[in-house]
Amino acid sequence: MAKVKVHRSSPSIDMTPMVDLAFLLVTFFMLTAAFAPVEPVAVDMPKSESEIILPDRDRIIISVAKDGRVFFDMDNQGNRKKMLQDMGAKHGVSFTEEQLNSFAVMSGFGIPVRALPQYLDMAPDERDRVQQPGIPADSVNNELADWVVFGRLTNPSKIRIAIKGDRDSNYKIIKQVVETLIDRKILRFNLITNLENEAGA
Repeated sequence: MAKVKVHRSSPSIDMTPMVDLAFLLVTFFMLTAAFAPVEPVAVDMPKSESEIILPDRDRIIISVAKDGRVFFDMDNQGNRKKMLQDMGAKHGVSFTEEQLNSFAVMSGFGIPVRALPQYLDMAPDERDRVQQPGIPADSVNNELADWVVFGRLTNPSKIRIAIKGDRDSNYKIIKQVVETLIDRKILRFNLITNLENEAGA
């Protein structure tokens, strides 16, 4: 008697749920990713062996470019608006609500406070093409000191201050920035560097 051959169908896997899951994950990561803000100047930081990590929030970063220009940056949009209003009140410069909103969301800057209204009225792509002269930080006109003081007053218990200086910048400029902090009784601050073992950094 001949054997009956049973027909076997090859198993098939429905990949639709897997594709849906992949797109959901990609969408989630795209919507929750925090992009690094565009910095107004490129700073080639020196290397060190320190592994202290600067917090992602509540920080003031003072950048010193290779040519000695000083830039200022602070996070938290609400704090930035309050700081700009205080700076305007001290220096006799008024800012519109649109200018305050633009300042709250832009990255670091190196513009004297009296030139800020005109700078803030520009479109973002126009601002990128402006050669920023840097914040005055000399002994005659030290606007950097005012930015630091008003920035700290927005959140005095949590704000951390860090200096990010280019390895080829003039030592006198870095010294001026440090002395500005010390004169304002700010004795705890960080210097941002690259790790020594990061060869390509």
